[in-house]
Amino acid sequence: MGSMPNPSSGDFQNQQRAGKERIEEPRVNRRIRVPDVRVIGEDGEQLGIMPTIQALRRAELASLDLVEVQPRAKPPVCKIMDYGKYKYEQARKSAESRKKQQQIELKEVKFRPKTGDHDFDVKVKNLKRFLEKGNKGKVTVMFRGREIVHPEMGREMLNRVIQALGEDALIEQHPRLEGRQMVMIVGPARTKKS
Repeated sequence: MGSMPNPSSGDFQNQQRAGKERIEEPRVNRRIRVPDVRVIGEDGEQLGIMPTIQALRRAELASLDLVEVQPRAKPPVCKIMDYGKYKYEQARKSAESRKKQQQIELKEVKFRPKTGDHDFDVKVKNLKRFLEKGNKGKVTVMFRGREIVHPEMGREMLNRVIQALGEDALIEQHPRLEGRQMVMIVGPARTKKS
């Protein structure tokens, strides 16, 4: 039996951290351990292939960092830049893109096969409101006891919901029985302008 590294030892944890850092962030300055690199200057000009030590000296003279931007290239491509500013701009761009993304939520409305007319109207009204906001709706009909032997009652209830929603919704997932529930997913109609 070969010796396995002890997970509680510091060496094993350091190996994990080192592997994780290499994947997430580019190597900078003295972490670049290849003999030769292709260098791009701070103004974007190609400086050519040179020894890593020489590229590091150039970066230090300009009071900037040598950052590996293409580690898989032969030889790796490095750029002379201000790494702190680069990281800040990357974080800002990713935050901006997250802000622009629209989060679509799945809102659930539950019915029973014998839901009364007033409750039905209130639940459909809520479902319409969710769809107007751009969210999707999960319409669930719950069966209790012996109601499960009459799935057609659940299908009737879902058909009533579809008729009540009219052109406000598109059916994204047709009704199907999942255990003791019949489920249908509706989304906002694409023809409406937001």
